[in-house]
Amino acid sequence: MEILWHNILKYLNVQFGSFDWDLLLKQLAYDDKSPLIFSSGLFMCMFAIFIVIYTLLKNKSLPRTLFVLAFSYYFYYKSSGFYFFLIAIVTCSDYIIASILSRTRSRFGRKSLVALSLLIDLGLLGYFKYTNFFGQLWSEMSGMPWHNMEIFLPVGISFFTFQSLSYTIDVYRRKIEPVGSLLDYAFYVSFFPQLVAGPIVRASDFLPQMRKPIFVSREMLGHGFWYIIIGLFKKAVISDYISVNFVERVFENPMQFSGIENLLGAYGYGMQIYCDFSGYSDMAIGLALLMGFHFNINFNNPYKSTSITEFWRRWHISLSTWLRDYLYISLGGNRKGKFRQYINLFITMLLGGLWHGASLNFVLWGGAHGIALVIHKIWMSITRGWKLVDTKFWKFIMAIFTFHLVIFLWIIFRNADLTCSGLFQHGECGNTGQMISQIFTSFHPELFIDVVAGYWQVFALIFLGYVLHMIPSQWCKRAFVKMPVIFYAVALIVLIVVIIQVKTSDIQPFIYFQF
Repeated sequence: MEILWHNILKYLNVQFGSFDWDLLLKQLAYDDKSPLIFSSGLFMCMFAIFIVIYTLLKNKSLPRTLFVLAFSYYFYYKSSGFYFFLIAIVTCSDYIIASILSRTRSRFGRKSLVALSLLIDLGLLGYFKYTNFFGQLWSEMSGMPWHNMEIFLPVGISFFTFQSLSYTIDVYRRKIEPVGSLLDYAFYVSFFPQLVAGPIVRASDFLPQMRKPIFVSREMLGHGFWYIIIGLFKKAVISDYISVNFVERVFENPMQFSGIENLLGAYGYGMQIYCDFSGYSDMAIGLALLMGFHFNINFNNPYKSTSITEFWRRWHISLSTWLRDYLYISLGGNRKGKFRQYINLFITMLLGGLWHGASLNFVLWGGAHGIALVIHKIWMSITRGWKLVDTKFWKFIMAIFTFHLVIFLWIIFRNADLTCSGLFQHGECGNTGQMISQIFTSFHPELFIDVVAGYWQVFALIFLGYVLHMIPSQWCKRAFVKMPVIFYAVALIVLIVVIIQVKTSDIQPFIYFQF
């Protein structure tokens, strides 16, 4: 690879003089310490150039498709290096399988083909993401030694494998017809706005849009800029700032902080992960709109939920609906009695937790959400017909309870170390146990004023984040969309200036890049 770069540099210097091509090519080459993300200046510059060329090609279907496909693969190369070949494997295998599947009539043959798709997609996901995890579990259960393999985790592998799987399963279920062109299917799987961190886009939603002429209305343009600006503000201003300046410090060393600081850190992480992930989804939706494509909303004010069931209808909607349609229903859903429904619900959330990462804390987090969902289902069957549960007061109480349940479970989600002995006696605990211990045994509420005063910028942003989350934003969006186009550009430039002012370290990767 170094020889290739050397030859390219030599050619450029001969043709164009002594321009610093080395620096330029280093910026364009993959850097494992600086993956390409939406909130970086490099991506903004690249996308500005991309959208100009894309607009010039909007009426030329084949060149436009090839251009977007090439850019998408390059975008993934800048995120995960030469592991972009994994997307090609998943794309080609599922395209071929779905094509054969549509022509196969025997039940055994169809089941075998969809099983092959599952084997390839989940096999790749399992190897890169879970080999060391299951190896360690096997070692602990068998007593045999296990040495972790050096396996690179490609960015977003959980997203594009699930997206491609939904296509083959939908063809198997005869919900959609297979796409006729490998190029079109490759475009769908690798479409860069949602490639590395979702939302998980269904083929039934995306492929019909590809067959229509590209058209970006005035309203789509306004909504696109709105989502990009809001997403960028959530990620680069709120999430990154509160993470670097407070949340990470508390979660990394909980015993150095009082219980009130640990609790505030948990509230802060709740806002951090929401702004980080919903910010990415917003930017993905906005970028797609500027290209003429519509994505479904992925977050719908989840912290306003009045139950854990409602929370999962509002949080990471593309994943929760994917798990419902392709896992929960496949397990039997609610068709085989209440007890089986509860088991299916628990298994779905347990595996949903494991999807988030190869660590026991994610399994515990998913299992806890599964138990909470089961308890809520039972509670709903008991209280059916009660007038109290329909009152505003009761819904307000349940909203507060649900919010704090979710925040408590974020502590488990964030901390990989679950070990603890003597939880309330300050024994040898992992970070989860230490945080809980500090909150319940060393709370010190009298420190609240001093803590908030010492980190007033952080808590101002956390408070702002929760306020903006709770109030309706539709009127703001409608007012923004009606503004002149020049206003969109000015608003984006002002936001970039704000980001530069509040930036205290390198740009933080999106949290869901690890999934």
